[in-house]
This record gives sequence, C-alpha cells and structure tokens, in this order.
Amino acid sequence: MSDILIKGGRVIDPSSRRDGVFDVLIKGSVIAQISKSIRARGVKTIHAKGMIVAPGLIDLHCHLRDPGRPDSETIETGSQAAVAGGFSTICCMPNTDPPIDNEGIVQYINREAARVDLCRIFPVGCITKQRQGKALTEFGELVKAGVIGFSDDGDEVANGNVLRRALEYSRAFRVPIIEHPINRYLAQKGIMNEGLVSTKLGLHGSPGIAEEVCVARDILLAKYTGAHLHLCHISTKGAVELIRRAKQDKLSLTCETCPHYLYFTDEMFESFDTNCKVNPPLRSETDRQAVILGLRDGTIDCIATDHAPHCLAEKEREITQAPFGMIGFETALPMVIAELVVKQKLPWMKVLQTMTMNPAKVLGIDSGRLQKDAPADVTVIDPQKQWKITPHSIKSRSKNTPMLNKQVSGRVVCVIVNGAVKFEAS
Repeated sequence: MSDILIKGGRVIDPSSRRDGVFDVLIKGSVIAQISKSIRARGVKTIHAKGMIVAPGLIDLHCHLRDPGRPDSETIETGSQAAVAGGFSTICCMPNTDPPIDNEGIVQYINREAARVDLCRIFPVGCITKQRQGKALTEFGELVKAGVIGFSDDGDEVANGNVLRRALEYSRAFRVPIIEHPINRYLAQKGIMNEGLVSTKLGLHGSPGIAEEVCVARDILLAKYTGAHLHLCHISTKGAVELIRRAKQDKLSLTCETCPHYLYFTDEMFESFDTNCKVNPPLRSETDRQAVILGLRDGTIDCIATDHAPHCLAEKEREITQAPFGMIGFETALPMVIAELVVKQKLPWMKVLQTMTMNPAKVLGIDSGRLQKDAPADVTVIDPQKQWKITPHSIKSRSKNTPMLNKQVSGRVVCVIVNGAVKFEAS
C-alpha cells in the first residue's frame, strides 16, 4: 500500500468544521497531515482542484440481498456499487434469506466482506428470530459476532412489549434499535401514498398516519426505556413534527430519511413506473418540503440510501404485484446535490454532516471525520461533473431506479478506504 497525497481539493469535514482548500496526506491506514501545501515523494498523487474532499460517506441503511437473492445483488456487486456512489461504510439490513438472526449468518457476511475488500460492511441483526416479531434474538451472541445494531426492517415490531424488551437489551449492549416505523394494519399493503394522486389513479394508498402512529409509539417506548432508538426512512410531515417535539426532551433518538423522499413525490406514480414503488411510499409535496425542513433544522440526522435492489423480472410485473424498493448507492449523491445543494441552497457542510459524521455517531464508530490520525476513509467528489445514469453505468446487479437515463451533475472521482484506493472513476 503506497502513501497517498490528495492535492488542492476543497476539504470539508463537518466534525472539525474545516472548509477550505488543503492538501491531505495519507500514510498507511490513517490521515497523517492536512495543511495548505504538502510535499511528499514516492506517493500516489490525486489532483483534486475544483473537487470536494470529504470523509468517506456512511450509509446506515441498505439491502445487499445476500444471502438468498444473488440474482438481485451480492455482497460483491453491492460493494462495487457502494464505492462507486462514494460510500466507504455501509450497514446491511437483516431481511435476507435466511435472515441475519444468528452468529453463522453474521460470520458469512463478514467473510464475504473481507474477501471482496472494497467498503466496510457492518451487518444489522434481527430484533426477533426469523423477523417474526415474537421471540428476541440472542443479542449478546450477535453483538459479539459483529452486528452494529438491531432491526426487523421491512416490518415494524408490532408487539409493543417485544419492542420494549428489545430496547432494554440494546441499552445494555450500547447499540441502537433501528426501527421500521410503518404500522402494517394501517398501511394495508398500500401501493402508494394515500391522497389525491392515489384516488385519481385508482390505486390503493398507504396513509401517512401509518408511519406517524408507529413513530409516536416508538418514541414513547424509547423515552420509557432510555435506550437509543433510530427511526428509518422518515417520509411524512407528521412524523417530522413528532420527532422534532420528542428531541426537545433530549431523548436518545435519531432518524434518517432517503434521497427519494427529498427528490420525488407521489405524482411520479402517474407514469406507473414500478421503480417508484417504495416503502414507505413517495409522499406529497407538503411532506417532501417538511422532510427537507427537518434536515435543515437538524430534526432529521442522516440521509441513508435504503438501497433496495430487485431484478428486472420482478419490477416488470404489474404495479400491484411488483416489489417495493429502488437502488440508491449510485444515485444518492446526484439526487442530494440537485435538490439540497443546488435547489435548496443547503451548505455542503450541512449535507455532508448527514452522510458522514452523524451516521458515525448513530453507529458509535470511529469514522466520518477527516482529521489527523483519523482512519483514512476519504471520498473525492466532482460536484460539476455531468453524466448520464444508464444500465451500463450502474455497478449494482439490479437497475431498478426511476433515475435511469437521466442526465445528472455530481460524480464520485475517488474513494479511499482504510488508506487504499477502492474506486477511481475511469
């Protein structure tokens, strides 16, 4: 492994509030120096003038489909897509087949991640055995094996007492409960957001209250137990308001949203494109604006991709039968840049905080910072680079995104993980 010198980029590090043109020297697996001008011999030099040099992006919510669905994604193809999207660290959700509810599955994921050796991969373990919402998994065994938190993502933990016990156990092990806040009984297998558009199209809707009821209950349980609760993919105005009020009580409460809830609304369904079918669904413009405000004022802590690959045959079904989910690793930055940086005028510092420092805090890991002696996880971004998202350009095994064939701005130039270059744009 050769040392690396990144020259003349705009270094943005939310953890230190650094924002300026600097050189960054990486020696071995750590950042050795950050200063205005560094000279070094025998190093790999990356010229970053006009580019942004940031901590490696962290995605605390993705689906790798491995084990179980190699036709949709594998740990290898998912890792390739992740680094192409700028992510040095990703957390894979446990709704695999079999699910991540025992030590053996965690060990398999860890072995595959080490073999592929691209990004850091942290498995999220199931809250309940087989994700059935009944008996808790062996938290101690799973934490020892390497899980970073617990979730039954894809489903909420419907039994309040089971979730209470999970929160209590998670507190003992100092890991978050990562909850999927959608009440399945209120959602009633809705295809899209319940509202004017669903009525117009004649499609069964999932109302925002399905999310908000679950958020309210989970907040109360977090307050009662004092445990760290992390709420996934927040999409409604009501949920944002509930979380905003709860944070005033200084709870150990964090949450995320996803690029598609910032970028799209339920009007996308007028195209009947099954790639727009996600859970929770794309919401109204009022909801979208409320989520953006939640990011702006810090109510929403993180942006996570919820990368959800599905093979073409599945997404070519009728919209009522097609599965929920869109890919997100490689489209996240272009969508975030277009909506938050360009349109909403959010500072890069704020945007990167939600994709680096804040996710690291949620997970309790030493990442997401660009400082001397920090782990050398770095993402170099060309914010002006224009490119077209095509099936050929996507590294993921699945191509299910409504961003297909769109011209976008902002591309990852280089990703360094643990001091080694893992991706360079061709």
